[in-house]
Amino acid sequence: MISDVEKKKLAADADGLLTYEYIANHIADMDDADLDWLVENMINVDLTGQFVVSAARYLYATDPEEYAPAVDRLVAAGIEKDRERRYIGGLLEALYGADYAARAAELSANDDNFRRIYKRLFGNNPF
Repeated sequence: MISDVEKKKLAADADGLLTYEYIANHIADMDDADLDWLVENMINVDLTGQFVVSAARYLYATDPEEYAPAVDRLVAAGIEKDRERRYIGGLLEALYGADYAARAAELSANDDNFRRIYKRLFGNNPF
């Protein structure tokens, strides 16, 4: 469980890096409540989407099934925050595989985050 002292320190995180590092360094000993708090904190403090996207990629690479709810929240936040489209493009291959472009129509029909990322990056380009 995250101590109140750590929560106070992480709540003052300037950009999400401290929160990302905390997740990476404590992934083995976090419970669901800790992870929920950390995800919410990162969403609140990361204004550009850089660290929410990085955290989504990290959690997905660690265990895509166990961390699916957190990854989904982080990806949705990354889509909203990354207005310059500097970070969300990396999610396509990391989360959906190298063949995501060939499966774009299928993925768009079944995954709202994929559809939103693809649309943000490629506009209304048909698949």
